[in-house]
Amino acid sequence: MSVSVPPTQSKVTGSMSLFGHDVLLIGVMAILAGCGLIYEYLLSHYAGRVLGSVESAIYAMIGTMIVAMGIGAFLARWFKDPFTAFAWLESVIALLGMSSILIIASIIALTYTLPHTLSTLYNLPPDSILDGRPLQLLQDFARFLPYIFGLILGILIGMEIPLIARIRQQVYGRFLENNAGTIYGADYIGAGVGAAIWVTIMLALPIMQAAAWTALFNIVAGLIFLWRYFAFVRFAKLLLICHLLLLAIFAVILYQGSGWMKDLSNVLYKDKVIYSESTKYQHVVITERLSRTQSAPINDLFLNGRLQFSSIDEQIYHTMLVYPAMLASNRHDKVLIIGGGDGLALRDVLKWPVHSATLIDLDGQLLSLFGLQGQEFESRPEITAKLVQLNQNALNDPRAEVIVADAFLEIESMLDRGLQFDTIIIDLPDPNHPDLNKLYSDYFYNHVRQLLAPDGALAIQSTSPYHAKNAFISIAKTVKQAGFSHVEQYQQNIPSFGQWGWTIATPTGQPASARIAAVEALPVASNWVSKKYLLSSFVFPNHFFDRNKEIEVNRLGTGVLYDYYRQAWQTEDELYKN
Repeated sequence: MSVSVPPTQSKVTGSMSLFGHDVLLIGVMAILAGCGLIYEYLLSHYAGRVLGSVESAIYAMIGTMIVAMGIGAFLARWFKDPFTAFAWLESVIALLGMSSILIIASIIALTYTLPHTLSTLYNLPPDSILDGRPLQLLQDFARFLPYIFGLILGILIGMEIPLIARIRQQVYGRFLENNAGTIYGADYIGAGVGAAIWVTIMLALPIMQAAAWTALFNIVAGLIFLWRYFAFVRFAKLLLICHLLLLAIFAVILYQGSGWMKDLSNVLYKDKVIYSESTKYQHVVITERLSRTQSAPINDLFLNGRLQFSSIDEQIYHTMLVYPAMLASNRHDKVLIIGGGDGLALRDVLKWPVHSATLIDLDGQLLSLFGLQGQEFESRPEITAKLVQLNQNALNDPRAEVIVADAFLEIESMLDRGLQFDTIIIDLPDPNHPDLNKLYSDYFYNHVRQLLAPDGALAIQSTSPYHAKNAFISIAKTVKQAGFSHVEQYQQNIPSFGQWGWTIATPTGQPASARIAAVEALPVASNWVSKKYLLSSFVFPNHFFDRNKEIEVNRLGTGVLYDYYRQAWQTEDELYKN
């Protein structure tokens, strides 16, 4: 097979100056660098959703793609004709870039529906579960696919710089002393622009739309390159047809990809998905199932694939979160809730004779979904109606003030204004991401203590004492480090979660358990708890706290609690488990 003779300076510059070639080649390189970085972020973002441990998945994906790019740079020498290799390379990168996440989601969905398919095929009993080793290995492989595609894309992206550098030298017809520096400069600048586009634009788009628009830039850059160097690319006409097909695929994925992804993601939930949307900060899924023992459908809320509550037993969780703190506080005039954007903790607080209740949550779109008026978010009214019925429209209660803000910053603002609260309740997600870790730090709890009245009480959602014992204990030690006089922990079984735990602290006076023990009767009746029930939850098994001294305090910037949590749950996490 013959190879086209690469253009010399005299052949190429007959129609265009060398400066024009440089503008074209360097511009194409910058565009492709931006696209490559966005593909890296897209796969990292999706890997975090699939694998659960967001931070670890992102770092692992970036590391994988960087190594792969180095391998690709070495492999580029195998191609003798850089013009043809580069032109075909861009079409392959565009195809993989916009379709890889869809392919991964399809395979993952297939592996999770396979047990049900086999059960139906062989007419097995409905209560039988196919979870043998081969099926488990298949599911593990499917979850590893983001890294495989990251490796392939990284190798292809790594070939771009060596090939474009060789093309530039052949255009000039001689060795260029600063060729590598020029190309790498374009690559770095393009990557910086790509990062800015990712943060400002792509993060707000559905993941398949972001992938499609990024691929379009790859396709356009490939077409421009093909147009300029058509005579030097082998099978150029076939490549042109491929680019037209890529444009058609781009249009299909742009308009249908998000719907397909939603359907594929919904397969991963055991119950019927009635709502699935992404806010600026998280992916929200609400499922529904019917039960013979319940008159109303049971709704579950998932954030980024993790169960946050089930309507069948959320009352147990929220009662255990709210009632001990309210009982241990001397007054209940002013209450602060940090997190709790579903309004369920606020609902239970408002059952008490409070004058005002302030709620701080970062996600205004989630608050809107749960009924907060005045927040702009396209949600289905029938879904919001269900959720408002569940939280009894607490977010719009006249006594409630809802603040959409980062609690870490808002607490400092409240301190500057001299505010103080009788009871503070922290209802944040588990510390499964470094961004949440700061809200479990000694620095943050110290600020919270300064907002709390001396005779008040603080209650904190504190993950599972059974599955994440070190993380659970670390939270209490961190609260103690922040200056609270008495710090205790308690637990209770929540059917949807298993054994769950909370931390309660008082800045002065008696510990919370002693204050609860002194109460003659519950001021606010509850269907779930009694005084004895609450006091029994403070009892832990023998030797539970024996290794307490070995557990570290979660100081701001250390990530100790995040590490404890990740180590505890990395063997427990299942994809979108319910």
